[in-house]
Amino acid sequence: MAKELVLVGKFGAAHGIKGEVRLQSFTGDPAAIKSYGPLSDVKGRQFILTSLRPVKGDLFVARVEGIRDRTAAEALVNLELFVPRAALPPPDEDEFYLADLIGLDARDLSGSRVGTILNLLNFGGGDILEVVPEGGGETLLLPFTKEVVPEIDLAHRFVTIVPPVEIEVEEADAPEPQDAALSSSR
Repeated sequence: MAKELVLVGKFGAAHGIKGEVRLQSFTGDPAAIKSYGPLSDVKGRQFILTSLRPVKGDLFVARVEGIRDRTAAEALVNLELFVPRAALPPPDEDEFYLADLIGLDARDLSGSRVGTILNLLNFGGGDILEVVPEGGGETLLLPFTKEVVPEIDLAHRFVTIVPPVEIEVEEADAPEPQDAALSSSR
């Protein structure tokens, strides 16, 4: 994905029979997604939102120019929507776009390079920073919180990370297994 494009939304399921489609907005003001002009997919196809009806939070039912029936709306399911970076307002001081973090170095508290930020993910429980380790191997998935990522330096293109300590249950602390016949509450 070109660095000059920013992910701002994603089409969901078709809604009704007249071509409406659900839309999840990833913008700071969810309704502002309509004001950024034509949205495009990774193939460069453009989509113009002609109306938005709020469902809840960042979810809308949208009408898209040229989409007039359910079959056409179903073809849009799970399509990610982008805008050129230039179409977005500049972030305020001490703010940034999540897309700005991709490609930055991840460093530990001593300043040593740990890896490179590959992606920011969100599966509904909060943002997760995906880091490719310096020496290769499986990516690190870290919660994107102030505690784990205390410093973001866009000018010098790095973030400082403090990986959380894994909690392990010691065998002595583990609960004793109960006999299934004795654990019945009946």
